[in-house]
Amino acid sequence: MSRIAATFEGLKTQGRKALIPYVTAGFPFADITPELMHAMVAGGADVIELGVPFSDPSADGPVIQKAGDKALAQGIGLVQVLAMVRSFRQQDNTTPVVLMGYANPVERYNQKHDRHDGKSAFVADAATAGVDGVLIVDYPPEECEAFAAELKQQGLDLIFLLAPTSTDARMQQVARVASGYVYYVSLKGVTGSGTLDTAAVQAMLPRIRRHVSVPVGVGFGIRDAATARAIGEVADAVVIGSRIIQLIDEQPRDQVAATAQNFLREIRTALDS
Repeated sequence: MSRIAATFEGLKTQGRKALIPYVTAGFPFADITPELMHAMVAGGADVIELGVPFSDPSADGPVIQKAGDKALAQGIGLVQVLAMVRSFRQQDNTTPVVLMGYANPVERYNQKHDRHDGKSAFVADAATAGVDGVLIVDYPPEECEAFAAELKQQGLDLIFLLAPTSTDARMQQVARVASGYVYYVSLKGVTGSGTLDTAAVQAMLPRIRRHVSVPVGVGFGIRDAATARAIGEVADAVVIGSRIIQLIDEQPRDQVAATAQNFLREIRTALDS
């Protein structure tokens, strides 16, 4: 059983929902990410999504785009992100870490290595670093069976996005290859956009669960304890990204970790209440 599956299983037996914060690796300071990850766990995070900075992030709104641009300007790429996970694993060997990003850094990973297949090199190095899952926004499920099998062989989960526009056929395709959890994007558009319609999410989740057997996390638009609690009543996990990025942006270095921790503690309390 993967670390992600074990985490969800443990939470289910406790009657609790997973809290999954997202932060961009290398933001707002190049060297702060492992410290920030530990603070988020202390604040109640069950799984951490770590964004891999990329120059053309098609699913991300202006807040996360800006964070990615800053991280890239500070020299953060996939190699550095894996080093951050290795550093985090020196003190935490239980909290699952999911890398969220785009195909290009994975495909070109072999350019920095003496190996032919970028994806295979990435999978091997991610497993060694202590990564538990990957979410590649622009990898469609129908083209991912071999990649999913390779990840599974190394004990990693392949996580997919579903959207309000996803058809039953698309959900079935995702169900064939997804493991760990699926991430339901609750809004049409990019991260951090729009107002969350909790009734629409409540209506969509039973339809997703007819096709998908893994837990369902919901994100895009969750900004506070009230919306997190409302989503937690129907979803297996609550994913929060843009709001955390906004809160830690422009903080002095010594306040970044505490700011994230305090915010997540509020969300955790709301989810558990």
